[in-house]
Amino acid sequence: MNITSLGFEGFRNLCDGEITPCRGVNVIYGKNAQGKTNLVECIWLLSGNRSFRGARDSELVGFGRDAAKIKAEFFSEGRIQTSEISLIRGKKGAFLNGVKQRSSAALLGHLCAVVFSPEHLTLVKGGPDGRRSFIDGAICQIKPGFKDTLSSYKRTLIQRNSLLKDIPRHPGLEETLDAWDQRLAVLGANVIRVRMKYTERLCECASRYHMGISHNSERLNIDYAGTVPKEYCGDIGSVRDQLLKMLLDKRNDDIAAGSTSAGPHRDDLEITINGESVRRYGSQGQQRSCVLSMKIAEEELIRLSVSEEPLVLLDDVLSELDSRRQDFLLNEIGDRQVFITCCESASVERLKGGKLFEINGGKVNF
Repeated sequence: MNITSLGFEGFRNLCDGEITPCRGVNVIYGKNAQGKTNLVECIWLLSGNRSFRGARDSELVGFGRDAAKIKAEFFSEGRIQTSEISLIRGKKGAFLNGVKQRSSAALLGHLCAVVFSPEHLTLVKGGPDGRRSFIDGAICQIKPGFKDTLSSYKRTLIQRNSLLKDIPRHPGLEETLDAWDQRLAVLGANVIRVRMKYTERLCECASRYHMGISHNSERLNIDYAGTVPKEYCGDIGSVRDQLLKMLLDKRNDDIAAGSTSAGPHRDDLEITINGESVRRYGSQGQQRSCVLSMKIAEEELIRLSVSEEPLVLLDDVLSELDSRRQDFLLNEIGDRQVFITCCESASVERLKGGKLFEINGGKVNF
């Protein structure tokens, strides 16, 4: 999968234009606030996702412009296709191969991409919510049905928590908890097993990439840290039974707290380098390298599952990395189409192949 042309009109600060990326590494460089991230954001939006910067649709239209349009021609599924998004007076339109779609979400799966931006450093620096969201989102890209299982679990959890809050006022309701516990245990066991299997594959791939980035000096490990002990996770039946037992054992505490204390909504990923917690003891460069390895591994697992190579979008990735780590990203992952933004001219000089795009005041030069 690769983009053969990318066009943009009225998008943020970018001057109207079109670029033709190469199949390998494409480096987008320039000073701060010139539009580098905006160009990467175009590609991410065309993959059917929302802005990775959390921007509203109205914020994507350039100052003084009434509308914006971005369009890509790309090779996927053995043929040339097109993906287009229009933004007119706050309304978003999406087109695939010239056919209008109900929403931009319909573009998902056609132009696949994996993105890294500085905000993703919360994967190691932030709380468990972000790590759970990362792994769930990654799984949904290769197992669409997992989204339904996860949604069912969350709905059941909300209903159980609501019941827990009502029980102190209406004690007779406690007997209805058994049915909710049974359902929560079944759904929770499914979520846990899928997450654990994916984490094992993610760890294997990310560890390999991290060894390359660190020049074999650091060993990355990613472990699924669940409320259900590992010795009870041999099969889905044992996970379900143990989760149900925990719900029963903690019932009084849950009623007192008004919330459910056991289940996949409490789980986390434990990320270490050479046996030490990256969140507690990792340097800025190590934390950045760790997230990069996880993101590239995410791309590989998508590629292995759907037989297509997702685009890799790396925004402001080279800062805080030493020259050897920068060299690996610029020259050793070019077997897929990559877009990298950076400010440092010295980093650009390290690129041995690929294509360069300079942005100055929103104008792209190549």
